[in-house]
Amino acid sequence: MPTWTLHTEFKFDAAHLIEGYDGKCGRMHGHSYKVHISAKSYKLNPSKYLDTDDMVCDFRELKWASKGSEKGGLDHSVLNEEMPINPTAERIAEFIYKETQQRIPEGVTLNVTVWETENSWVEYTEDNV
Repeated sequence: MPTWTLHTEFKFDAAHLIEGYDGKCGRMHGHSYKVHISAKSYKLNPSKYLDTDDMVCDFRELKWASKGSEKGGLDHSVLNEEMPINPTAERIAEFIYKETQQRIPEGVTLNVTVWETENSWVEYTEDNV
C-alpha cells in the first residue's frame, strides 16, 4: 500500500507558567519551543491551496503554530491565554496535535514532538496501532 509521510519542523517563542506547580515553573517564564510534526497518509488529497489530489496535506497547515499569536499561532504568546488547559509540555503537544488535526484532511495521522529545551521533549499521537 502506498504511504506518504510528511515531516516539518518549526520554532516558536512563548511564555507560560504551570498553575499549581510547586517550584520555579509555577512562575511566568519563557521557552524557545521546537516542534516536529509528521503527517502520514495512504492517499493524496487536495488542500485549501490546491484543488487536485496531490498532497498529504499542505505544509502551511502543519506550521500554523509558528505564526504570531495575532495571526492565530503561538509565537510570542502567553500560552496560558491561548490554551484552555495548563500548558505543560505534554498539553502543548496535545493542543498542537488537536488544532492541526482540524486543519488537515480526514485520514491523515499525526505525530507531534515538542522540545521545551534542547534536552527535554515530549511526543504526542493518537495512533492506537
